[in-house]
Amino acid sequence: MRATFVASEVGHGLRRNLTMTLAVVITVAVSLGLFGGALLLRAQVSTMKDFWYDKVEVSIFLCGKGSDAASCSGGAVTQAQRDQIKTDLESLKPLVDTIFYESQADAYQHFQEQFKNSPIADNVRQSALPESFRVKLSDPTKYEVVASAFAGRPGVEQVNDQRQILDKFFRLLGGLQAIALAIAVLMLVVTVLLIVNTMRVAAFSRRRETSIMRLVGASNFYIQLPFLLEAALAAAAGAVLAILALILTKGILVDEVIAPSFQFTSFVGWDAVLWIAPVMLITGILLAGSAAFFTLRKYLRV
Repeated sequence: MRATFVASEVGHGLRRNLTMTLAVVITVAVSLGLFGGALLLRAQVSTMKDFWYDKVEVSIFLCGKGSDAASCSGGAVTQAQRDQIKTDLESLKPLVDTIFYESQADAYQHFQEQFKNSPIADNVRQSALPESFRVKLSDPTKYEVVASAFAGRPGVEQVNDQRQILDKFFRLLGGLQAIALAIAVLMLVVTVLLIVNTMRVAAFSRRRETSIMRLVGASNFYIQLPFLLEAALAAAAGAVLAILALILTKGILVDEVIAPSFQFTSFVGWDAVLWIAPVMLITGILLAGSAAFFTLRKYLRV
């Protein structure tokens, strides 16, 4: 009997404040959509980091005839220095996973393949390209171990970590992610304010009913329950719309449009959507429920 009464009160309240309810649904959908988008972008950055950091290498460039680094004052790298560098790299296993030696001829061939349609390829000679050791680490974050062991030693012109290039790109993505998250948080604040206003209007328009309920001995929880359910249902509807938008973004924008055009990297999978969707739903309902609860304590005086 009480459940039927509460359900009828919820339906009555939603119909009475239909425009406000629709405003709450749309605002929650937009704010949670931005929130979910920020979380999806965060998952995408993490996926790209795993993909690229697994492929980056440390390059140890050896001295050539024209090298002007202080460590190359003795001229081009000698065979003894080259062999010693390789032996020292072998001694760093298991940190060093694989070692690949690239001669000047190999470097020239790779350069020609990479710039085969560019006039740059015709202006570069084999002697201008350095020979190098390309080292793949089992833990790419331990780059400093290799750098400290080989940088500046005779025969080594320079030690480069490809992660330094990627870090600039990922810092840019991190900045965009922070902006998206800040906008999402701002929209969630707007949503809370809108729910507070909606609950205040609802409490005022139904003050006669709540007064009668209080006179007949209804409990505080029983008086508040229809209002809380209205806020929760509106937030849940908005969250469902936001989740549908997130699914469409992943299925159409990411999988059908972006991924085929940028096949050199990996993209976030559906497992990310599966954990983001419940977070969006719970966040929406908790925010709406909390805002409604504290508003009703003031305006219903329960």
